[in-house]
Amino acid sequence: MDDLDSKETRLTLMEEVLLLGLKDKEGYTSFWNDCISSGLRGCILIELGLRGRVELEKGGMRKRSLLGRKILLKNDSPTGDVLLDEALKHVKETDPPETVQNWIEYLSGETWNPLKLRYQLKNVRERLAKNLVEKGVLTTEKQNFLLFDMTTHPLTDNIMKTRLVKKVQEAVLSKWVNDAHRMDKRMLSLIFLAHASDVLENAFAPLNDDDYELAMKRVRELLYLDLDNESAKPGTNELMWAVFASFTK
Repeated sequence: MDDLDSKETRLTLMEEVLLLGLKDKEGYTSFWNDCISSGLRGCILIELGLRGRVELEKGGMRKRSLLGRKILLKNDSPTGDVLLDEALKHVKETDPPETVQNWIEYLSGETWNPLKLRYQLKNVRERLAKNLVEKGVLTTEKQNFLLFDMTTHPLTDNIMKTRLVKKVQEAVLSKWVNDAHRMDKRMLSLIFLAHASDVLENAFAPLNDDDYELAMKRVRELLYLDLDNESAKPGTNELMWAVFASFTK
């Protein structure tokens, strides 16, 4: 499950978060959403972690917190995804290694350190949208706004988005397991990162009031977990928890 190097029409975490954020007919994300940029960078780090390309350094005897530990290269073989491989190359070339929080800032271009600006991943939303066009989920159009033309990507495959929304809803409703460690790592990551990107609400908007309230209550239960504690449990992915921690600090 964790290795998705085969080119299925399965979506990456970044593509799923973007798809949840896109307006179906208009084909762009909300102009007021300034969280999705760093959220997508978090998705990239988790994708690399789940694919076994990077890992979090060990906590050591002092039991350092998730946010104090660095990202280490584990395997530099290409993933076949251009964005992931670009980020992987940056991690490989960086010595000494950096923390998760620093990497999210560097990859977003939100750093005051001029030497780190070269790590910025450019046009991430547009590149992800093009991936979704290639996978037959979106199409490409030009829209004219008063002062400028903008490339937009309206939905063509409603089934894929409907399935994604249903999957997110079920994870916190009918298929709720009440234990983060029994949840699929990708689904857990999608909930955390969609929330960090301010797009999770879009998946719950169609729910009736009672279900909406229950879904949000369960999301809050996940967000309020002691992440350092959770990451120390067996069979988990520490890098994934460190990314969560960088958004819930």
